[in-house]
Amino acid sequence: MTQSPFIVSADWLEEHLEDDDIAIIDGSWYLPAQNRNAEAEYNEAHISGAVFFDHERIVDAASDLPHTLPSPEVFSKFAGEMGLTRQKTIIVYDGPGIFTAPRVWWILRHFGAENVFVLDGGIDNWKAEKRPVTNKKTVVEPANFDCQTAADNVVTFDNMQTIVENQNCQIADARGAGRFNGSEAEPRAGMRSGHMPGAINIPFNRLSQNGYLKNIEELRKTLTEAGLDLSKPVVTTCGSGVTAAVINLALASVDAADTRLYDGSWAEWGAKPDTAIVTGD
Repeated sequence: MTQSPFIVSADWLEEHLEDDDIAIIDGSWYLPAQNRNAEAEYNEAHISGAVFFDHERIVDAASDLPHTLPSPEVFSKFAGEMGLTRQKTIIVYDGPGIFTAPRVWWILRHFGAENVFVLDGGIDNWKAEKRPVTNKKTVVEPANFDCQTAADNVVTFDNMQTIVENQNCQIADARGAGRFNGSEAEPRAGMRSGHMPGAINIPFNRLSQNGYLKNIEELRKTLTEAGLDLSKPVVTTCGSGVTAAVINLALASVDAADTRLYDGSWAEWGAKPDTAIVTGD
């Protein structure tokens, strides 16, 4: 069984915690219904050397949408304050594993980081295995993160309209089946549920087991059985662009040809009164 080249095991990270070129990020974030506070949990116990990635602050502050990508200038500022450079080996983890860390992995790669990995299993499994954590404040030296942006891996609303109208790109939606087919309300008040015409539902949690990313063979099977052609372009989407990145991680792991992410996702598409929306499977 071949594992994704974009993940590291807890054994590997524990062995390399003291390496000079390693940077560790707690990329946890939770929906209100999960009743967890990511920053409070980080302050209480984090992997030694980890810095906290604030999904609510490292965004485009001018956008009305949640979690949208910041400008290269804004990201460079935050990344520099976290002691990151594009050349460092960066390990990102979240709470349950393969949930929000892939979004940070995707953002870092978008802005040019060269060696970014996701910790398999997350900190919940790390703690369950009695591995070391600390509540000591992480002190880092400010660094220069020189952004080199991969603009072609982000899809805008206008791009998405063209894709939906022309059906010239596969759409993979990471939301749960109920939200996708319209039988379950969206968590954001007043927003329609359903999906974009032509979209394929691949709930992000089908790509992992107990917080561990499936191996490459299982990922390829899950993606293709859902209906994706891995030789053709794919754009991913979800509620607000966070768990869509789990599909991007899976697609990169199986060396899919052309993958992008719709940053506005359903928070943008579902909020507009005149966008095309389909219900049912």
